[in-house]
Amino acid sequence: MGFFYEKKNNQLKSTTPSQSQKKETNEKQTLKTNLQDNIKTVKDTLGESTDIVIREILIGNEGTIKAGIMYTDGLSDAPSLQHFIMETLMIEIKDTEVDSELTPNPKLMNTLKDLAMTVGEIKNVTEFDVLFTSLLSGDVILLIDGYSEGLVIGNKRWAERGVTEGTTQTVIRGPREAFSENIRINTALIRRKIKDPNLWMESRIIGRRTKTNIAVMYIQGIANDKVVEELRLRLDRIDIDGILESGNIEELIQDAQMSTFPTVYNSERPDVVAAALLEGRIAILIDGTPFVLTVPALFVEFFQSSEDYYQRADLTSLVRILRFFSFLIALLAPALFIAATTFHHEMIPTALLINLAAQREGVPFPAFIEALIMEITFEVLREAGLRMPRAIGSAMSIVGAFVIGTAAVEAGMISAAMVIVVSITAIASFVSPTYDMAMSVRILRFIFMGLAASFGLFGITVGLIALILHLCSLRSFGIPYMYPIAPFNIAGQKDTFVRLPIWKMFTRTHLINQENTKKQQNPASAKPEPEKKL
Repeated sequence: MGFFYEKKNNQLKSTTPSQSQKKETNEKQTLKTNLQDNIKTVKDTLGESTDIVIREILIGNEGTIKAGIMYTDGLSDAPSLQHFIMETLMIEIKDTEVDSELTPNPKLMNTLKDLAMTVGEIKNVTEFDVLFTSLLSGDVILLIDGYSEGLVIGNKRWAERGVTEGTTQTVIRGPREAFSENIRINTALIRRKIKDPNLWMESRIIGRRTKTNIAVMYIQGIANDKVVEELRLRLDRIDIDGILESGNIEELIQDAQMSTFPTVYNSERPDVVAAALLEGRIAILIDGTPFVLTVPALFVEFFQSSEDYYQRADLTSLVRILRFFSFLIALLAPALFIAATTFHHEMIPTALLINLAAQREGVPFPAFIEALIMEITFEVLREAGLRMPRAIGSAMSIVGAFVIGTAAVEAGMISAAMVIVVSITAIASFVSPTYDMAMSVRILRFIFMGLAASFGLFGITVGLIALILHLCSLRSFGIPYMYPIAPFNIAGQKDTFVRLPIWKMFTRTHLINQENTKKQQNPASAKPEPEKKL
C-alpha cells in the first residue's frame, strides 16, 4: 500500500499549464516610464471605477518631480495615507535634494523607500498584474514620472469583525476566542498560542480573479515532510477563478471526492488548531473565512472536543463514550425500529408489541413511510430554524416539531412510538462536536432505513459491513482514516474511545508524525506524586 492516496482522473487537475494560463503569462504588461500612460492603463483596466482614487502630485525640490498616488477607497487607511505618505512626499521632503540632473535618477526610488517613507512594508513593482493585485488588496501605489517601476506601500485597513466568541464549537471550559475573517488576525492568534521559531508559514495566492491569500502553517521537525509536500502539490494544482471560503479549498484537496465522510477537518477555534499543529498536522488558513482547515484528518478526531483536554480524564472518557453511542443511535435507531416492527416481531417483548400494534391500528402507512415522513419533516424544520431570524428560529424549530408531532399522532397519520424514535435520533445527532460528521450521519440514516425496510436486520448488517469497509479504505493525505482503530495501534488507544490522563499520553500519533513522536518526558517522571499524609 503506497503512502499517498492515488488520485483519480476526476480529482485535481494536472500541473501542466493550460493554454489560457500561457496566454496570460505572455501578455503580462510592465510599467512604462511615462506617468500618464501608466495612469491611463490603470483607469482603462479598472473601468474608471469610482472607488479607485488616483491623485497626481509634485514632489522633490520645488516640485520638479511628477508622481501619482493610487489607492482603493474603503480598503486603505485614510489617516495613515494622509499623515505618513502624502505629508512626507509633499511637505517634509519638499526642500530635500531628491532630484538630480540625471533623468531618471537611479537613486530616487531607494531614497524614497529607505529614507522618506515612514511605513512598515514597502516593495518595488514593475508589472501591472502585481500592481492591480496590491491596489485591490488595500495597498497604496506610488508611481513617478520617468520610472518604469513603482512602490507598493502597505496601508491596508478595512472594516472587520475582530476576535469574538465562537458559535459552532462552543465549550463550557476553555478559551472563548475564535478566528475572524482577517487572515493576519488568525495567524497572530496561532502565533500567540505557539511561540516556537519552528512554526513555519508559507503564503500563496489562489484564484485568478479573487487573488485569495492562503497561508499554510506547520511545525518544522514535527510535521511529516511527505504530507507537507503533498499539500503543496495539491494547492499548486488548483486553477480556478475564485476562492471565497475554506470549503472551496477543502473540496479541491480532499482525497475521497464522493464520500459522505469529511477527510479534512475544520475549526474556528485557535486552541484546536494549535493542538493539531502540536500533533504534527498542517493548518490551512484562507483569507475571508473564520474556519481553518487541518490535515490529515482522522475519523476519531471528529468525536473529540477541545474541552476534553481541559476537564478531568474520567469525565472526558464518559462523555466521549456517550458521543460514540449517540453516533450509533443517530445512524441506526430508525432503521432498527423499522426492521423490528416489520420483519422481526419476535425481538420485541410481548407487552410492548401489543402496545405498538394498538398504536398502529389506525395508521395507514407502513413503518418505513412513517419514519420517512417524520425524518423529512424534522430536516425541513431544522433548515428553517437555521435560515430564519435568530430571535424566532430556535423557538420555531421546537414549537414546530412539538405541534406537528402531536397533531400527526392525534390525526392517526403517525404512531407515537415513531415520533419518540425520530426525536431521540434527532437529539443524538446534535451530540457530535463537529457539524460535518453530523451531516454524514443524516445522509446515511436514510440509506439504512431503506435497507431495513427491504431486508430487515440482514440489510442493516450488510450496510454496516459496507460502511466499515468504506471507512477503512479512506485516506487523508496518505494516512488511514480509521487509524488508530484500523490499523490497530495500542498506543493510539490512549486518546480514542477514552482519554487517559495527560501524563500518560507522552507520544504523538505515529502515522501523522514519523520523526519527533515524543511530546513530553517519560511517563514515570511526569506522573504527579501521590498526596503525602500530614
